[in-house]
Amino acid sequence: MAKTRAYRRSRLIRLTTSLTAGAALLAACSTASGGDDNGGGASGDVTVAGTYPIESLDPHGAQGASTGTQLAAQEIFGRLVRPDADGTLKGDLATAWKPNKDVTQWTFTLRSGVTFSDGSPLDADDVVASFQRMITLNGPNAGNFPGYTMTKVSPTEVVLRSPAPDASVPGKLGTFYVLPSGVGKEDTAFFNHPVGSGPFTVSGFTPGQSLVLVPNGKYRGTEPAVHQVTVRNVPDLSARMTALRTGEVDVVWGIPDDQLASLKGDKDLTVRTVPSSAEFTMWFNSSTPALKDAKVRRAIWQAVDFKTIIGKLYPETGAPADAPVTGVVLGHVPQPPVAYDPAAAKAALTAAGFDFSKKLRLQFANDEFRPFIQAVVSDLQKIGVRADPLEKEQAAFTEDLLALKWDINFQQLATPSYDAASNLGRLYTCAANRMGYCDRQLDGLLASAGATADKHKRTELYGEASRIIWRDAVGMYPMSVSIAYAWNSHLKGFVPDASGLPDFAGVRTDGS
Repeated sequence: MAKTRAYRRSRLIRLTTSLTAGAALLAACSTASGGDDNGGGASGDVTVAGTYPIESLDPHGAQGASTGTQLAAQEIFGRLVRPDADGTLKGDLATAWKPNKDVTQWTFTLRSGVTFSDGSPLDADDVVASFQRMITLNGPNAGNFPGYTMTKVSPTEVVLRSPAPDASVPGKLGTFYVLPSGVGKEDTAFFNHPVGSGPFTVSGFTPGQSLVLVPNGKYRGTEPAVHQVTVRNVPDLSARMTALRTGEVDVVWGIPDDQLASLKGDKDLTVRTVPSSAEFTMWFNSSTPALKDAKVRRAIWQAVDFKTIIGKLYPETGAPADAPVTGVVLGHVPQPPVAYDPAAAKAALTAAGFDFSKKLRLQFANDEFRPFIQAVVSDLQKIGVRADPLEKEQAAFTEDLLALKWDINFQQLATPSYDAASNLGRLYTCAANRMGYCDRQLDGLLASAGATADKHKRTELYGEASRIIWRDAVGMYPMSVSIAYAWNSHLKGFVPDASGLPDFAGVRTDGS
């Protein structure tokens, strides 16, 4: 029965691919012959300059966690739950979800009557097959579910089981997308014209360059009002800004602070910044002899005037952080600020016997962070602390990060699940050993927070955990990051997203 069903769906997929390709060809001919399409908002078309390229449409594969693939996947495929623009979880393919008593099992009730874009029904078989495909491909999103299993209870109910209590399951499923059960492990042809249950289908895709989306007529919700959404990769910042001002593109985000003032002066543009789940995080390697003492780590934190640095470099998109996770994340509890006091910092380091002659290795990746790192190094030099800024390629950075080949590690660390479990609970345990730090009391708090579905109790426990992390200066936590968006005024219904993954299903234009 399962094989018959998979074959029938596979046949539908191949048929739909042929029809879609033919329709795209006809559409191209119609445009070339000079129809009513005048470009821009009057036609109901939307063009987006995404922050990162879309290299793959497979949400289960090696690129599954990349920003580009996630942006595409949320428009093409459905998922059990999805974060709203502010990070609040809401049902998508699932109408309800509940844990068992010890939070090792979650039961999801599926929405009835949902179909894929080829008209075939979406049910529990598709959900289970998609989960198994994700685990088998072992892409980055599979890492959220080590040893987890999913089973079908009925056509409208599935159960996800974890080897240990996990209250963060709903949040982590925000990056799990459901494909038809006939899609194979290496079925690259499927992703040329994928079949999904999202608000859009794919009209054209050139990896790394552009993705063209058109409304899915079989979508369970309100069909998008726009005729077409084109996501273009425009790597050069000045080219993106020019395209926005001329109307060549309608939406741009991830805009640097030094560009925002001029954009705000353009009456044809709307500019907004929204708090995100990302935070500048600077871990100390507590296994390094020079940084074993929490008093030393705390003193180094005191020696950097982060408030002034943020004010100069990130006046619009930065704010001093007040916890190891940002305010949009479940488990955020504010901690007392660490005041800039270079005199006290130097005195504390001297009293602790700190060796000022040795350089600290400060590693980071991505040249966009270079001015920030240089400002930190400059402040440390003022009290005699020498830090060597080491800018590394991403692969080398990641390898050295895990091998603890650094003294201070800088990264912009996001929490895409909007749940502290996937940040604090995953990275700060003794077993994780991400920063050479171990505290058994912290381990106990994090384990307890992950073992209850009570949000208030979880927040309380993560607050206690944050207090330990903050007190022991496991790292420096300089800045909460906001994302800057700008869009043309003819675009209506656009909602900036806290994760940098805006949804275009509810967008309309003057001509749509």
